[in-house]
Amino acid sequence: MGTPSFAVPSLQALLASRHAVVAVVTQPDRPAGRGLAVRPPPVKGLALERSIPVLQPAKVRTAEFVDQIRSCTPDLLVVVAFGRILPLPVLEAAPGGGINLHASLLPKYRGAAPIAWAIAGGETVTGVTTMKMAERLDSGDILLQTSTAILDSETTGDLEARLAAIGARLLIDTLDAVEKGTIALLPQKEEQATFAPIIGKQDARIDWSAPASDIALRVRAFNPWPVSFTIARGRGMQVWKARATDAGQEPGAAHSRPGMVVAAGPGGVRVACGGGSMIEIVEAQPEGRKRMTGAMAAAGRYFAAGEILG
Repeated sequence: MGTPSFAVPSLQALLASRHAVVAVVTQPDRPAGRGLAVRPPPVKGLALERSIPVLQPAKVRTAEFVDQIRSCTPDLLVVVAFGRILPLPVLEAAPGGGINLHASLLPKYRGAAPIAWAIAGGETVTGVTTMKMAERLDSGDILLQTSTAILDSETTGDLEARLAAIGARLLIDTLDAVEKGTIALLPQKEEQATFAPIIGKQDARIDWSAPASDIALRVRAFNPWPVSFTIARGRGMQVWKARATDAGQEPGAAHSRPGMVVAAGPGGVRVACGGGSMIEIVEAQPEGRKRMTGAMAAAGRYFAAGEILG
């Protein structure tokens, strides 16, 4: 049971293993992209290529869906970024219940967007967890975990691809160990739990009063979606890459109002942030234009020294 590209390596690993995939459950086809053409989830494409039956329920809390699962006679459910909280009758439709692969070191970052919020939170280490599923969100007993360092320049897109591959290997190790009976359940420590909610576009609006280091983290966290943004010269401006820099490089920058462009020229674009800090906009995308370097954006007069962003 999975939906986005993050789940594809796990399905590939299952198909390459000795475990049999009796069916794939994924979310319904939905409009996507600029033209809003109806597209199938990435997991569905792989399933159809391999001639695996595909279920796409509009709702999971129905007797009909439970019956569909039972008719597949699964030993257990494997869930990877499915995108729906499964009710107890669904989990009980397989004798072995459900095993979930989650992209964090639980109990930290439970929820829909663990990778992005881990980067935004300044974490230096993250990982993947397999757990026995419970009805409450990401609260089940831990089976196995693998950790990995978050690289300094890594975006959510970069880290997601790495964790998907790491998680696929961990998933197979987990299933093998469960089958052999060599795995122990580790209850999560509720007092250590944190939440990683769904990200909305407004989460990506840049707050220039924040320290430059925090803004740089959020720029990485919201790449490739929804992409950090501000208003420059009256137009929308997405910021794809940015880095905190030394405010001492620009005269008066440490005392400038947050959001003020203190430099815009061949050397790039630098903006004053909270606490006397400064950030360099490395790559930006003016509304209706292609992505470009900060220096190119300055040359195109999309930024002007002295203006206040936002």
